[in-house]
Amino acid sequence: MKHTLLFILTLFALSAFAKSEPPIALVIHGGAGTITKANLSDEQEAQYRAKLTESVKAGYAVLEKGGTSEEAVITAIQVMEASPLFNAGYGAVYTWDGEHELDASIMRGQDKQAGAVAGVKHTKSPIAAAQLVMNESVHVMLSGAGADAFAQANGLEMTTNDAFDTQRRKDALEKVKLNLMKNDHAMNIDPEVVDYKFGTVGAVALDKFGNLAAGTSTGGMTAKRWGRIGDSPIIGAGTWADNESCAVSATGHGEYFIRNHVAADICSRVKYAGLTIEQAGDEVIHKVLSPEAGSGGVIILDRKGNIAMPFNSEGMYRASVDTTGKVTVAIYGDEGETF
Repeated sequence: MKHTLLFILTLFALSAFAKSEPPIALVIHGGAGTITKANLSDEQEAQYRAKLTESVKAGYAVLEKGGTSEEAVITAIQVMEASPLFNAGYGAVYTWDGEHELDASIMRGQDKQAGAVAGVKHTKSPIAAAQLVMNESVHVMLSGAGADAFAQANGLEMTTNDAFDTQRRKDALEKVKLNLMKNDHAMNIDPEVVDYKFGTVGAVALDKFGNLAAGTSTGGMTAKRWGRIGDSPIIGAGTWADNESCAVSATGHGEYFIRNHVAADICSRVKYAGLTIEQAGDEVIHKVLSPEAGSGGVIILDRKGNIAMPFNSEGMYRASVDTTGKVTVAIYGDEGETF
């Protein structure tokens, strides 16, 4: 009888302990844009879903083992940086001159420390370089050759620029250049000329310590010129994290996200106006960006583990593991989100 009672009490204690475990969660995106079932073959769709699943599970595994949200964000993003499916790292698009210029940023919610790199050409993992700037420098953003030199001096893996080459992105560059010059838009990026498929990658995470983090990595825009930089490396535009509100990573037409400081604006609405992340995300994406024809989306996570993934484009590659451990992977606009 004593043993039975002890066993029952032990079960109650374990149950109470399990219920008291702090929540962990992770959300990722792989870009937003003209993503429809008509544009993806069954094989391509399967490849995207598999890689999104791999990325979100890899990041979540870090959290399950007691790792930090910062570590989880880096892990999830590096899976996508190493894949030719996304416009980041190995799958980065080409500039007008046929090179790759990569951008990334990361931010911690507990102390609002942040790091970013823009226009790097030889650092294998741009998100790792952004983390290095955050943790090992007095600066927030480094750019170009200086950012590459800093990464190399601090032991990050370097590579040649052509190591990021893929035939798919090369074909896209030739098509875009032909269309731009044909329509006399070589000086401007016109959405009527270019079929945008924003492939920026990002992640937001909540760890067992109650800390949020956000990170974003991209190859930018196909045929970009003159060192153009979008929102991805800009703290407040493409990336933001604050334990008092939320963590956000954005993907879309960067110029609009910069002008409207989208990531920070969403969290400010949560922090100062008392909105939920779903309300704040919908307001900014649908009521601020959409009227300006700013296309794209965001992933949002708050300290309780609530998740929102609003977008106004036809699709957004996205995946999440919520506080119950449920894995969700989606691509199109009819899979839980509206646009």
